[in-house]
Order: sequence, then C-alpha cells, then structure tokens
Amino acid sequence: MSLPCDNFNELASFELSSLESVLRVCDCELVLLDGNAPRSALQSHVHDGALIGRVALGMRVRGRFVLPSDWALLAYVETADEVVSWCHGMPLGAGALITVLPQGAAEFSFSEGSCIVFCLVPMSRLPAAGAVSPLLRSPAGIQPGVRRYKPATDFYRDLVQQLADTALSDEVVDQLVDLHLQASTAAGYNDGQLSLRTRRSRYLVFRKAEDFMRDNLRKQIYMQELCDAAGVSERLLRYAFEDLTGVSPSRYLSLFRLCEACRALSQADVMSQSVKSVALNCGLWDLSRFADSYRRVFGELPRETLQRGVPAF
Repeated sequence: MSLPCDNFNELASFELSSLESVLRVCDCELVLLDGNAPRSALQSHVHDGALIGRVALGMRVRGRFVLPSDWALLAYVETADEVVSWCHGMPLGAGALITVLPQGAAEFSFSEGSCIVFCLVPMSRLPAAGAVSPLLRSPAGIQPGVRRYKPATDFYRDLVQQLADTALSDEVVDQLVDLHLQASTAAGYNDGQLSLRTRRSRYLVFRKAEDFMRDNLRKQIYMQELCDAAGVSERLLRYAFEDLTGVSPSRYLSLFRLCEACRALSQADVMSQSVKSVALNCGLWDLSRFADSYRRVFGELPRETLQRGVPAF
C-alpha cells in the first residue's frame, strides 16, 4: 500500500496498546474494523508544554477517547475517505478540523490511509470558555469546511515539514491554537442536509448498541438485545453498523471482543491473571478459536502478550 503522506516514515506494525498511548494522557480504546494487524507511522514531539504529532493509519479503525479535564485536542485531517471516516457520526474528509474539549468521550472512525496532524494542548493555552463557540464546547465539534480556509491549510502544511525536520519554532503552539480556532469558527458545517441527518441518527443507534456491548461483554449477547438497546429494528441496526463500521453488528462484536482482550492482556499482571480469565471476561469462551483469531490479527499468541506485560512507552 502506498503511504498516504509524502516523506513520512514507513508503515510499521504496532501493538494495539502502543497505538492507544499515542495521546499519552488519554484513556483511548481502538477497534480494528478490517480484522488486520494494527499498522501505522508515527511522529510526535513534546514542545512548549504541548504534544504535537502526526499519524498515518494502515488499517481501518474505530475508536473513542476521554481527555483529562485540563487538556484539549486540536487535529487536522490531512487525508481521509469521508465516506467511512467520521467523528460523532459527522463525515471527516481532507481539510477537516477537529476540536475536542474535555467533555465526555470523543468518538471517531478513520479509513485505511488516513493521515492526521494533532496537538494535545493544556486548556490554559485556549481562550476563556466564554470566547469559544458553543459548537467547540461540545465533544468533538467539527468544522470540515476549513478545507477552503487557506491560512489554516498552509499553516498545517508548514507544520508537517517542521515535524519532519524536528525543528519546531518557538511560537508554533500559540500560532496553531489561534489559527485552528479562527478557522473552526469561520467555516460552518451544514447539518441540515438529509444525508448528514441520516448519518447522525445512525450514529446514535450505533452508539447505543455499542454501549450495550461494552456493558455486557462477558455475557452472551443476542441480536434482539442489541435492537432493544438501540430502540430500532434489526434491519435499521444493520444499516447503522454497515454505514458506520462497514461490518455487521455480530462481526463488530467479535472484533470488539478481540481488541478488548488484547487491551486487557497487555495491561494484565501475569502473576495474577491468565489468558483464560481475560478471554472469559471478554465473552470469548472458545479458547482455541480465540487463540487462532488473536494470532491472525496481532501476530502472536495471547500468552505472549500477557507474558510481555505493559510495554514501556
């Protein structure tokens, strides 16, 4: 596969827990939607009290994260397929700006080949709350129209070059915050289109069903239970999952269980937990099938992840 970003590092295999730690201070959860190993290219630098980085994704992924109360995330989508990439159900394409403030979980999905530039910045670097627009005060306020806002695009292109050269200017964080928020408030998002309202409603259905999966992961989960949790028919539930994740609800549940098991194994204490206990807690009762699926996706057996322990990052 060709790299989505010029002059970027080669895509490499990553442990899921390492990818989830990219933002350092966030509680992050990823689900691999294509059943392939997590592959990406990463660049990141701590500069002037902020974490600035760039990530290219070699797999389709859905995720969620929660910011600490004193941090904000500003991101620029360099490349992404807006048909399958979204944040809180709203399409994300090349040129989109994402502003995430610490108010609940931010939820997203990105296509294979997506490339994102991000800055994790203390809230103290942002304007006072009253100076931030209502949209930006909601979790993951999105302004995809900024692709037409030339100053923001030019700035992020320059920032990408600075990241590649590891030579960030002293004032880059202040410039990024100012220009990002100006561009976000300058470019509106037309939420009145029928297609966007449909995507948003399907996202709400998907989220209710996924929350039910998360709360009942250890149990056997039936399709009718997911329909009841989401308040829709099976047909509408399938439409929502296929639109937002590209897979059926049952396939998503299998991928969700597998990634949750990987996350739990990488964080487990080998002296007090076993592969069997982790698998059962994730609703994976066929241990032989679990081991085969796990090795196919993550390139190793579950016991190898457990024995290695929490990776240093």
